[in-house]
Amino acid sequence: MREYLDLVQRVLDKGTLKHNRTGVDTISVFSEYSKLDLSEGFPLLTTKKMNFKALLHEVLWYLSGEDHIRNLRNHTKIWDAWADEDGNLETAYGRYWRRFPSAQVNKETSRYEVKEIDQIAEVVRILRTSPNSRRMVISAWEPGNALWSKLPPCHFTFVFNVQGNKLNCHLTQRSGDVAIGIPFNIAAYSLLTQAIAQEVNLDLGFFSHTIVDAHIYVNHIEGLKEQLKRKPKPLPKLQIAKKPLDRLAFEDFTLIGYECDEPIRFEVAV
Repeated sequence: MREYLDLVQRVLDKGTLKHNRTGVDTISVFSEYSKLDLSEGFPLLTTKKMNFKALLHEVLWYLSGEDHIRNLRNHTKIWDAWADEDGNLETAYGRYWRRFPSAQVNKETSRYEVKEIDQIAEVVRILRTSPNSRRMVISAWEPGNALWSKLPPCHFTFVFNVQGNKLNCHLTQRSGDVAIGIPFNIAAYSLLTQAIAQEVNLDLGFFSHTIVDAHIYVNHIEGLKEQLKRKPKPLPKLQIAKKPLDRLAFEDFTLIGYECDEPIRFEVAV
Protein backbone atom coordinates (compact mmCIF):
# COMPACT_ATOMS: atom_id res chain seq x y z
CA MET A 1 0.00 0.00 0.00
CA ARG A 2 1.65 3.14 -1.24
CA GLU A 3 -0.71 5.25 0.90
CA TYR A 4 0.78 3.79 4.10
CA LEU A 5 4.36 4.32 2.97
CA ASP A 6 3.50 7.91 2.06
CA LEU A 7 2.16 8.40 5.60
CA VAL A 8 5.39 7.04 7.08
CA GLN A 9 7.44 9.39 4.90
CA ARG A 10 5.34 12.45 5.85
CA VAL A 11 5.72 11.80 9.56
CA LEU A 12 9.46 11.22 9.20
CA ASP A 13 9.83 14.42 7.15
CA LYS A 14 7.51 16.75 9.07
CA GLY A 15 7.19 15.29 12.56
CA THR A 16 8.12 17.24 15.66
CA LEU A 17 9.67 15.66 18.73
CA LYS A 18 7.22 15.10 21.60
CA HIS A 19 7.49 13.57 25.06
CA ASN A 20 4.66 11.29 26.19
CA ARG A 21 3.41 9.06 28.99
CA THR A 22 5.37 5.96 27.82
CA GLY A 23 8.80 7.51 28.37
CA VAL A 24 9.76 6.82 24.74
CA ASP A 25 9.73 10.01 22.66
CA THR A 26 7.86 10.26 19.37
CA ILE A 27 7.98 12.38 16.26
CA SER A 28 4.43 13.50 15.63
CA VAL A 29 2.25 15.29 13.07
CA PHE A 30 -1.28 16.64 13.39
CA SER A 31 -4.27 15.39 11.39
CA GLU A 32 -3.23 12.86 8.79
CA TYR A 33 -5.78 11.55 6.29
CA SER A 34 -5.89 8.71 3.78
CA LYS A 35 -8.50 7.02 1.58
CA LEU A 36 -8.38 3.49 0.20
CA ASP A 37 -10.55 1.88 -2.48
CA LEU A 38 -11.52 -1.47 -0.96
CA SER A 39 -12.57 -2.85 -4.33
CA GLU A 40 -8.88 -2.96 -5.27
CA GLY A 41 -8.08 -5.56 -2.62
CA PHE A 42 -7.83 -6.16 1.10
CA PRO A 43 -5.45 -3.51 2.56
CA LEU A 44 -3.06 -5.74 4.48
CA LEU A 45 0.53 -4.44 4.35
CA THR A 46 2.79 -6.30 1.95
CA THR A 47 6.03 -4.45 2.76
CA LYS A 48 6.24 -6.44 5.97
CA LYS A 49 4.53 -9.62 7.09
CA MET A 50 1.37 -8.96 9.10
CA ASN A 51 -0.08 -11.38 11.65
CA PHE A 52 -3.49 -11.79 9.99
CA LYS A 53 -4.58 -14.53 12.39
CA ALA A 54 -4.07 -12.28 15.42
CA LEU A 55 -5.84 -9.42 13.65
CA LEU A 56 -8.85 -11.58 12.81
CA HIS A 57 -9.09 -12.93 16.36
CA GLU A 58 -9.02 -9.35 17.65
CA VAL A 59 -11.86 -8.19 15.36
CA LEU A 60 -13.99 -11.21 16.29
CA TRP A 61 -13.30 -10.41 19.93
CA TYR A 62 -14.55 -6.85 19.36
CA LEU A 63 -17.72 -8.21 17.77
CA SER A 64 -18.28 -10.57 20.71
CA GLY A 65 -18.78 -7.59 23.04
CA GLU A 66 -16.59 -9.14 25.73
CA ASP A 67 -15.00 -6.81 28.28
CA HIS A 68 -12.22 -9.24 29.21
CA ILE A 69 -9.42 -10.90 27.24
CA ARG A 70 -9.56 -14.37 28.77
CA ASN A 71 -10.55 -15.97 25.45
CA LEU A 72 -8.47 -13.61 23.30
CA ARG A 73 -5.33 -14.53 25.25
CA ASN A 74 -5.47 -18.01 23.72
CA HIS A 75 -4.73 -16.50 20.31
CA THR A 76 -2.85 -13.22 20.80
CA LYS A 77 -1.24 -11.33 23.69
CA ILE A 78 -1.87 -7.93 22.10
CA TRP A 79 -3.98 -6.61 25.01
CA ASP A 80 -2.15 -8.28 27.92
CA ALA A 81 -0.24 -5.16 28.96
CA TRP A 82 -3.46 -3.24 29.68
CA ALA A 83 -5.58 -5.96 31.32
CA ASP A 84 -5.60 -7.01 34.97
CA GLU A 85 -4.54 -10.45 36.24
CA ASP A 86 -8.03 -11.85 35.61
CA GLY A 87 -8.08 -10.56 32.05
CA ASN A 88 -10.51 -7.72 32.66
CA LEU A 89 -9.94 -4.74 30.39
CA GLU A 90 -11.03 -1.22 31.31
CA THR A 91 -11.38 -0.19 27.68
CA ALA A 92 -12.68 -3.11 25.68
CA TYR A 93 -13.78 -1.79 22.32
CA GLY A 94 -16.37 -4.50 21.79
CA ARG A 95 -18.09 -3.66 25.06
CA TYR A 96 -18.85 -0.19 23.71
CA TRP A 97 -19.62 -1.39 20.19
CA ARG A 98 -22.18 -3.89 21.47
CA ARG A 99 -23.17 -2.63 24.93
CA PHE A 100 -22.66 1.14 25.10
CA PRO A 101 -24.13 2.47 28.40
CA SER A 102 -26.73 5.17 27.71
CA ALA A 103 -28.14 7.09 30.70
CA GLN A 104 -31.81 7.94 30.20
CA VAL A 105 -34.30 9.61 32.56
CA ASN A 106 -37.21 7.49 33.78
CA LYS A 107 -40.20 9.82 33.46
CA GLU A 108 -42.01 8.18 36.38
CA THR A 109 -39.13 8.33 38.87
CA SER A 110 -37.14 11.24 37.35
CA ARG A 111 -34.03 9.14 37.92
CA TYR A 112 -31.40 8.10 35.44
CA GLU A 113 -31.42 4.51 34.27
CA VAL A 114 -28.72 2.93 32.16
CA LYS A 115 -29.71 1.21 28.94
CA GLU A 116 -27.13 -0.65 26.87
CA ILE A 117 -27.09 0.10 23.14
CA ASP A 118 -25.86 -2.43 20.56
CA GLN A 119 -24.36 0.03 18.10
CA ILE A 120 -23.33 -2.61 15.55
CA ALA A 121 -26.85 -4.04 15.44
CA GLU A 122 -28.29 -0.54 15.05
CA VAL A 123 -26.04 0.24 12.09
CA VAL A 124 -27.03 -3.04 10.40
CA ARG A 125 -30.70 -2.23 11.01
CA ILE A 126 -30.33 1.26 9.53
CA LEU A 127 -28.44 -0.06 6.52
CA ARG A 128 -31.36 -2.39 5.82
CA THR A 129 -34.13 0.14 6.39
CA SER A 130 -32.64 3.56 5.60
CA PRO A 131 -29.27 3.17 3.88
CA ASN A 132 -29.04 6.85 2.94
CA SER A 133 -28.96 7.81 6.62
CA ARG A 134 -26.10 10.00 7.81
CA ARG A 135 -26.44 8.76 11.40
CA MET A 136 -24.60 5.45 11.25
CA VAL A 137 -22.04 6.35 13.90
CA ILE A 138 -20.33 3.94 16.29
CA SER A 139 -18.42 5.28 19.29
CA ALA A 140 -16.05 3.60 21.72
CA TRP A 141 -15.44 6.80 23.70
CA GLU A 142 -17.25 6.94 27.04
CA PRO A 143 -16.03 10.07 28.89
CA GLY A 144 -16.19 8.55 32.37
CA ASN A 145 -14.23 5.50 31.29
CA ALA A 146 -11.67 7.68 29.52
CA LEU A 147 -10.88 9.50 32.78
CA TRP A 148 -9.58 6.41 34.56
CA SER A 149 -8.75 3.86 31.88
CA LYS A 150 -5.11 2.83 31.44
CA LEU A 151 -5.55 3.27 27.69
CA PRO A 152 -8.66 5.15 26.52
CA PRO A 153 -9.76 4.16 22.99
CA CYS A 154 -7.36 5.29 20.28
CA HIS A 155 -9.63 4.42 17.33
CA PHE A 156 -12.63 5.88 19.07
CA THR A 157 -15.32 6.43 16.45
CA PHE A 158 -16.27 5.31 12.95
CA VAL A 159 -19.06 6.19 10.55
CA PHE A 160 -20.67 4.21 7.74
CA ASN A 161 -21.98 5.90 4.61
CA VAL A 162 -23.65 4.49 1.50
CA GLN A 163 -23.08 5.95 -1.95
CA GLY A 164 -24.99 4.20 -4.72
CA ASN A 165 -24.74 0.54 -3.77
CA LYS A 166 -21.37 0.84 -2.03
CA LEU A 167 -20.65 0.83 1.69
CA ASN A 168 -17.96 3.23 2.89
CA CYS A 169 -16.38 3.57 6.34
CA HIS A 170 -14.55 6.51 7.90
CA LEU A 171 -12.44 5.86 11.01
CA THR A 172 -11.21 8.61 13.32
CA GLN A 173 -8.54 7.97 15.89
CA ARG A 174 -7.11 10.40 18.40
CA SER A 175 -3.72 8.70 18.47
CA GLY A 176 -1.98 6.46 15.98
CA ASP A 177 1.23 4.45 16.38
CA VAL A 178 2.34 4.46 12.75
CA ALA A 179 4.68 1.47 12.93
CA ILE A 180 2.50 -1.00 14.86
CA GLY A 181 -1.06 0.18 15.37
CA ILE A 182 -2.00 1.89 12.11
CA PRO A 183 -1.47 -1.16 9.82
CA PHE A 184 -3.69 -3.23 12.14
CA ASN A 185 -6.33 -0.50 12.33
CA ILE A 186 -6.55 -0.14 8.56
CA ALA A 187 -6.95 -3.88 8.01
CA ALA A 188 -9.30 -4.43 10.96
CA TYR A 189 -11.83 -1.78 9.98
CA SER A 190 -11.63 -2.76 6.32
CA LEU A 191 -12.42 -6.34 7.35
CA LEU A 192 -15.35 -5.14 9.43
CA THR A 193 -16.63 -3.02 6.56
CA GLN A 194 -16.51 -5.99 4.20
CA ALA A 195 -18.34 -8.23 6.68
CA ILE A 196 -21.10 -5.68 7.21
CA ALA A 197 -21.39 -4.92 3.48
CA GLN A 198 -21.88 -8.62 2.81
CA GLU A 199 -24.47 -8.82 5.61
CA VAL A 200 -26.63 -6.11 4.00
CA ASN A 201 -25.96 -6.97 0.33
CA LEU A 202 -23.87 -3.90 -0.51
CA ASP A 203 -20.68 -3.65 -2.53
CA LEU A 204 -17.40 -2.43 -1.07
CA GLY A 205 -16.62 1.28 -1.36
CA PHE A 206 -13.87 3.23 0.38
CA PHE A 207 -12.16 3.11 3.75
CA SER A 208 -11.06 6.58 4.85
CA HIS A 209 -8.99 7.33 7.90
CA THR A 210 -8.22 10.39 10.00
CA ILE A 211 -5.44 10.27 12.61
CA VAL A 212 -5.35 13.29 14.92
CA ASP A 213 -1.88 12.58 16.35
CA ALA A 214 0.06 10.37 13.94
CA HIS A 215 3.36 9.46 15.55
CA ILE A 216 6.45 7.33 15.21
CA TYR A 217 8.33 6.22 18.32
CA VAL A 218 12.00 7.10 18.01
CA ASN A 219 13.01 3.46 18.43
CA HIS A 220 10.86 2.56 15.39
CA ILE A 221 12.52 4.98 12.97
CA GLU A 222 15.18 2.66 11.60
CA GLY A 223 12.73 -0.17 11.04
CA LEU A 224 10.39 2.11 9.13
CA LYS A 225 13.24 3.44 7.01
CA GLU A 226 13.99 -0.15 6.07
CA GLN A 227 10.35 -0.66 5.16
CA LEU A 228 10.37 2.41 2.92
CA LYS A 229 13.01 0.70 0.75
CA ARG A 230 10.57 -2.11 -0.07
CA LYS A 231 8.17 -2.09 -3.02
CA PRO A 232 4.48 -2.79 -2.31
CA LYS A 233 3.13 -6.02 -3.79
CA PRO A 234 -0.40 -6.59 -5.13
CA LEU A 235 -3.02 -6.62 -2.37
CA PRO A 236 -4.57 -9.93 -1.31
CA LYS A 237 -8.27 -10.72 -1.39
CA LEU A 238 -10.42 -11.53 1.62
CA GLN A 239 -13.21 -14.08 1.31
CA ILE A 240 -15.90 -14.26 4.01
CA ALA A 241 -18.45 -17.07 4.37
CA LYS A 242 -22.09 -16.22 3.72
CA LYS A 243 -23.23 -16.18 7.32
CA PRO A 244 -24.97 -13.66 9.59
CA LEU A 245 -22.47 -11.25 11.14
CA ASP A 246 -22.88 -12.60 14.68
CA ARG A 247 -22.35 -16.18 13.57
CA LEU A 248 -19.04 -15.60 11.81
CA ALA A 249 -16.11 -17.56 13.24
CA PHE A 250 -12.38 -17.64 12.57
CA GLU A 251 -12.64 -20.41 9.98
CA ASP A 252 -15.15 -18.35 7.94
CA PHE A 253 -12.42 -15.97 6.74
CA THR A 254 -9.94 -16.84 4.00
CA LEU A 255 -7.03 -14.63 2.97
CA ILE A 256 -6.16 -15.24 -0.68
CA GLY A 257 -2.93 -14.36 -2.46
CA TYR A 258 -1.05 -12.69 0.38
CA GLU A 259 2.57 -12.11 -0.69
CA CYS A 260 4.72 -10.03 1.61
CA ASP A 261 8.24 -9.15 2.70
CA GLU A 262 9.87 -10.36 5.89
CA PRO A 263 8.50 -9.09 9.22
CA ILE A 264 10.06 -6.09 10.95
CA ARG A 265 10.13 -6.21 14.74
CA PHE A 266 8.93 -3.14 16.61
CA GLU A 267 8.82 -2.85 20.40
CA VAL A 268 5.41 -1.88 21.82
CA ALA A 269 5.44 1.25 23.99
CA VAL A 270 3.30 0.75 27.10
